[in-house]
Amino acid sequence: MSSLLDIESVTKIYRRRGNADVTALSDVSLSIGEQEIVALIGPSGCGKSTLLRMIAGLDDDYTGRLEWSTPPRPGKDIGFVFQEATLLPWRTVTRNVSLGLERSGMNKAAQASRVSELLEMVGLRDFAQSYPSQLSGGMKQRVGILRALAYDPRVLLMDEPFGALDAITRDKLQDDLLAIWERTHKTIVLVTHSVEEAAYLADRVVVMSPRPGRIKSVQAVPFSRERSSETRNLPEFAQFTGMLREELG
Repeated sequence: MSSLLDIESVTKIYRRRGNADVTALSDVSLSIGEQEIVALIGPSGCGKSTLLRMIAGLDDDYTGRLEWSTPPRPGKDIGFVFQEATLLPWRTVTRNVSLGLERSGMNKAAQASRVSELLEMVGLRDFAQSYPSQLSGGMKQRVGILRALAYDPRVLLMDEPFGALDAITRDKLQDDLLAIWERTHKTIVLVTHSVEEAAYLADRVVVMSPRPGRIKSVQAVPFSRERSSETRNLPEFAQFTGMLREELG
């Protein structure tokens, strides 16, 4: 697997006037491969989301280096999905998904075709003209994911995207994400507090220490990329998640 991004000896310190400085990340090094799904887990405050923001280019105040195989184009190569879908309430599902496409200058016919293809992919075609207030939490998050995918970024960054959802909806969206990956083979970097979610979705799980965040270990997921509800019942799944919990301490 070829490397898409090499993170080299990154340290992030928050300078605070009148208060002690806070070291969020300390000497973090990690390689992320093309078409790989990488999950970041660790205690609250260990710098997982900070690292995601650095990858997104939203924070450049750090030491160390982020070396891309090809530098990402601003606003085109990186999609970001937040814990809350943050949809625009006055826009329909179609117009929320097409937001980035409108800014890209794509013509309207091409926009409509792209949005229709995406809505079909996650079963939202019948809700194309609905507004966010008419959607369930899971549907809103699907729209948020599609909005990030609409302009075909190379990398999808996800910051606890399913953390606010109930267990049944979360499981369904995890399967939706895997189906999207099968269709698109995007590189995905996912922050999650759920050991089970990390194990179910990722190719590798990065275990981080309490603040200042360091990488304790990187664990390759030891079962097939073909995942389904049955995967969660495998003895290997229970063994792997148990090991991850021990790593977290």
